[in-house]
Amino acid sequence: MKAIHKYRLEGPQTANRIKLKEGARIVRSEYLVTEKAVFIWVEEPLAVEIPSQPRLFYVVMSGEPVPEDYCYLDTALDPFGPEAYHVFEAPEEELNLSAA
Repeated sequence: MKAIHKYRLEGPQTANRIKLKEGARIVRSEYLVTEKAVFIWVEEPLAVEIPSQPRLFYVVMSGEPVPEDYCYLDTALDPFGPEAYHVFEAPEEELNLSAA
């Protein structure tokens, strides 16, 4: 079985370290006006034996530079403003560096 979970991302340019089950995939991002924050929805397996692993996400504003090795996931728009928030995942190597 699997389920979709919701996670809040701090940003912009803040490292968001989230432990997700192996095989988890981001299915949506959205800027929630009531929370004034970007959230991601993640499809995750529910089996207890599947290990979790930390992953590193960043929220980046339009026009801001992003390292070449970051993986673009989705864009969340503020429906009442001009802002666009782009969600990227940092490579595993950066995750290991940020833990040190």
